[in-house]
Amino acid sequence: MSSYPTLDAFDFPVSLAVCTDVEILSLDGDVEAVRPWKSVTKPLAALATLVAVHRGLVDLDEPAGPEGSTVRHLLAHASGLPFEAGAPAQSPERRRVYSNIGFDTLGDHVARRVGTSFADWTNAVVLEPLELTSTTMTGSPAYSATGSTLDVLGLGTELLTPTLISAELGEQARTVSFPGLAGVLPGFGRQSHNDWGLGYEIRADKSPHWTAPEADPATFGHFGQSGSFLWVDPNARLVAAFLGEKSFRENVHGRLWPRLNSEILTAHRRQV
Repeated sequence: MSSYPTLDAFDFPVSLAVCTDVEILSLDGDVEAVRPWKSVTKPLAALATLVAVHRGLVDLDEPAGPEGSTVRHLLAHASGLPFEAGAPAQSPERRRVYSNIGFDTLGDHVARRVGTSFADWTNAVVLEPLELTSTTMTGSPAYSATGSTLDVLGLGTELLTPTLISAELGEQARTVSFPGLAGVLPGFGRQSHNDWGLGYEIRADKSPHWTAPEADPATFGHFGQSGSFLWVDPNARLVAAFLGEKSFRENVHGRLWPRLNSEILTAHRRQV
């Protein structure tokens, strides 16, 4: 039997790992199986970018992408670039437009600054130091990573308590950039305040949402179309990572994830 009842409602293999900053709380399913992360790649790419910022190789406010856009805009999906391809649909800071091409543009920019491919940079400054040995990112910084659930959890613990960047930069990354921007959260519809930090989606008051309805507004992370998620609750000091064998479906993941995440929070509160 799974640690959380809702896990048994998935009719395909899934894996879940939950921890605090001091201990692993639960492991369910094959947490060592390597599966696609899809857009959970973005927090990984964001962290690699922030390491370059921390080392003084990149500045958050230097021009990058379309006219008027900066590294900060690209990280926060506020550059005006569209989802997949094409010219900017608007000027920066008008709307939160979730953009894969924005992260590809970001990766190209960082690669020029650090003098190596973005994939090699990510491997050298994030994957190797954190010993995320099952994880590879060989293509797009928006969606190409694969790795185990344990590695997703390892990434989450780094986001909770940064060791590769300063605590101040880590705090800035999980704080809303360009507050008040409306936009569409893929799979969950239009949000009047589609809050995002520096590569990390911020829970805030979004509804509907993939985290628990009662989740702390400070919760941040990402989910991916492969049926993956990573969230970090900085106040409860809690991290959860999920991977599965089937791609995201609104009537499955969109329905079950909030229930599952409520069970995780409830179990944690009983233990503290």
